[in-house]
Amino acid sequence: MLTKKLYIATFGCQMNVNDSERIVSMLADLGYAPTEHLREGDLILFNTCTVRGGASDKVHQHLANLRNLKKKRPNVLIGIAGCVAQEEGDRLLNDYPWLDVVVGTHNLHLVKDMVRDAEAGFRRSETDFLDNSQRLDLFPPVAGTNRSSAFVTVMQGCDNYCAYCIVPYVRGREISRRFDEIMLEVRELAGQGVQEIVLLGQNVNSYGLKGEGQPPFHELLRAVAEVEGISRIRFMTSHPKDMSDQLIACYADLPTLCGALHLPAQSGNNRILNAMNRGYSRERYLETVDKLKAARPGIKLTGDMIVGFPGETEAEFEETLSLMEAVNYFDLFSFVYSPRPGTRAAELADDLPKQVKLERLDRLQKLQLQHSRAHNEAYVGTVQQVLVEGLAKREGQVTGRADSGRIVNFEGQPTLVGTLVEVKIIEGYANSLLGTLV
Repeated sequence: MLTKKLYIATFGCQMNVNDSERIVSMLADLGYAPTEHLREGDLILFNTCTVRGGASDKVHQHLANLRNLKKKRPNVLIGIAGCVAQEEGDRLLNDYPWLDVVVGTHNLHLVKDMVRDAEAGFRRSETDFLDNSQRLDLFPPVAGTNRSSAFVTVMQGCDNYCAYCIVPYVRGREISRRFDEIMLEVRELAGQGVQEIVLLGQNVNSYGLKGEGQPPFHELLRAVAEVEGISRIRFMTSHPKDMSDQLIACYADLPTLCGALHLPAQSGNNRILNAMNRGYSRERYLETVDKLKAARPGIKLTGDMIVGFPGETEAEFEETLSLMEAVNYFDLFSFVYSPRPGTRAAELADDLPKQVKLERLDRLQKLQLQHSRAHNEAYVGTVQQVLVEGLAKREGQVTGRADSGRIVNFEGQPTLVGTLVEVKIIEGYANSLLGTLV
C-alpha cells in the first residue's frame, strides 16, 4: 500500500503539541506518515490555538490560502483541530467549503473515523464537550519512538475563568485523568527509553482537587519520581493559587524534579490582578516565589505577562516591572492584551492607545532580555547535566536541555541522542548556551 502523507502544523501550547503527537499516532493506522512539507500532504491538518487573536487570525489565513490548492488537487483533505475548531465548529465548514474535517478539543479519539469519512467524501464536524470522568481515558497513547523526553497529559480544562482567557470555553471544565492510567503511560514510556516526563495540564497543579477520587498533584509527582528509568520530571502550566506547600516541598525532596518552573503572574499590580480574576495578590505571588527559592536554591522561574490590560495605568505597569526585578525571571512570555470574544474582559473599556501598549511591551521585553542574558552568562564555566534531544542546526553539534530547560549546543556524535551527559558551558547567548562535552 502506498503511504499517504500527513502535514500537521501545531499552534499554541504544549497541550496542543501532545495532541498532535497523538493524532499522528492514530492516523498511522490509516497509512499516513508525517511530512514537513505542506504541499506534499494528502491530509493537511492545523491544530490550533485561540488564546490570542493573532493566533486565530493566522489559522484563518492559512485556511483561506488553501482554496487554490484544493482546486488543483481535489483529493487532498484539509482539517482543523484544537481550540479554533472547538470555538467555531460547524461555521468553519460553511466559511471554507474546501475544509473536510473539524475536530474539537474533546473529540480527538474520533479523528480516525472522521478522516475515513473524509476520504469517502463526507465532510464532518465534531465539537461536543465530553465533561465526564472518562474524557481523558479516550486519548490513545503516542506510538513508541526513540524520544528522550515525552509529554503526559494529566488533566484538561480550566475552572478559573480569568477575565481575559478563552481557555475554559474551548477546553471545558477541569477534569483529572485517572491516576492508574497516568502511571501506566509513564511506565510504558520509561520502558521505551524515555528519561524525561513532562506532565501537562491547562492548570496542572489543580490535578486531583475536584473531588474525582484522584490524589493531589504532589502525590502524583512523587509516584512518577519512583518509576525506574525516569531521570527528569517537569510540569506545566501551573497556577500560582494552587502552588501548595506540599507541592513546593517536592522541590526540596525530589532530585528528579527539574529546578525550573513556569509560574505565570500576568501582572504585578493588585488592582489589575483582581480585575483579571487571578485569585492571588502580588504579595502572595512573591511569597510563593520566596518559598520556591528556599526549597530549591537556584530554581529558574519563567512566567507570562500581559501588557495593556483594560484600564492599566503607567504606575500599574511600573509595578509589573518591579515584580520582574523582584523575581528575576529566567525567561518571560509577554504579550499585548488581546480581547477574546465571550470573555469578561472583552466587555471592559479599552481606551489605552495601541502605541502606548507597544511601547510598554518593548520596555518590558528589553528588561527581560537583560535578565535572561545575565542568567545565561552566569552559566559560563559551570558544568551542566544535559539531556541530549537531537542534532543541532550547526553541523557536528548536538543539542539538548540543561536541568533549567535552557538549550545547550555542543560538539558531539549522534549516538549521544537520548543520553544524559555533562557539558561545560563556554558561552552564554540570549536564548541558548554553547558548551563542550566533559
